[in-house]
Amino acid sequence: MSNEAPVPSIPAAAQVLVDFVPTKKFFVGIDSDGCAMDAMDIKHQECFTPCYIKHWDLQPISTLARETALFVNLHSITRGLNRWLALKQLLDLLRDRVEVAERGVTIPEYPELTAFIEAPGYPLSDKGIAKYYEDHPSETIARAIRWGDAVNAAIADMVHGCGPFPGVREAMQAMQADVDCMTVSATPLHALEYEWNAHGIAQYMKVIAGQEMGSKAEHVQYAAKGKYDDDKIMLIGDAPGDRDAAAKVGCAYYPILPGREKQSWARFKDEALPKFLDGTFAGAYQQGLIEEFNAMLPSEVPWETISGNKTVTMPKVK
Repeated sequence: MSNEAPVPSIPAAAQVLVDFVPTKKFFVGIDSDGCAMDAMDIKHQECFTPCYIKHWDLQPISTLARETALFVNLHSITRGLNRWLALKQLLDLLRDRVEVAERGVTIPEYPELTAFIEAPGYPLSDKGIAKYYEDHPSETIARAIRWGDAVNAAIADMVHGCGPFPGVREAMQAMQADVDCMTVSATPLHALEYEWNAHGIAQYMKVIAGQEMGSKAEHVQYAAKGKYDDDKIMLIGDAPGDRDAAAKVGCAYYPILPGREKQSWARFKDEALPKFLDGTFAGAYQQGLIEEFNAMLPSEVPWETISGNKTVTMPKVK
């Protein structure tokens, strides 16, 4: 009897990544919201956050909930976190806020949400939580599904015309001669395909990979690892999770700085891309970029906590 851990199955939707055959010597995976597409702020400010407040009974602390939600999703080390992990992070942080307790509001523990997040075999996606509900029905998971559906509906209703940041198209055009480009995102595939095609940048991508195909690290693993030299694979992103995904698969990482996206894309095209192509990106140059990026996203909450602990840690992705 083997003692080896079971090998995780590859999602059926990811087969296109496994089957992908390189056409160039270099590979670059590009995140979507907040990185290539200027759609992250509107999604969190106008869609995710109002749905948190409505569906999780946060109306009595709506101002605190909004501040905490935007800290989790945009302005801290957890920027860009998977929606289900971010939901738990928000509720955990609110539960530990002194101002929440002062208003007489108690945030329940919601152990069923934690159980879903930690359960093997259930992807952190809309389909994953729907399957989990079939196998482990509960009111909390039903509520989480209603919240997720409401977020999707709000995005479909609200987010229109949000195109790429200045400089994105030019950077993609600059890569075409030497690089196989792929969209690498935790956004549902149907939304990615619509947005990238609507703004005329899907044409620069070999494949568009969304949440149904696995994590960003898995996207790069399936599509690029073993097919390109390790030093010829790069991930471009705007969140610490993107940085960590690149480290996990052992590839280069180029950060798009939140609030400085135009400058970041110009620097990529004019400076970082030539270094990547001539083999001088890794080492001191890349480390300097990552240190600059890390300094922009705090790992401590700016409010008083009940526990006295202000440090925020990145949740582990199963």
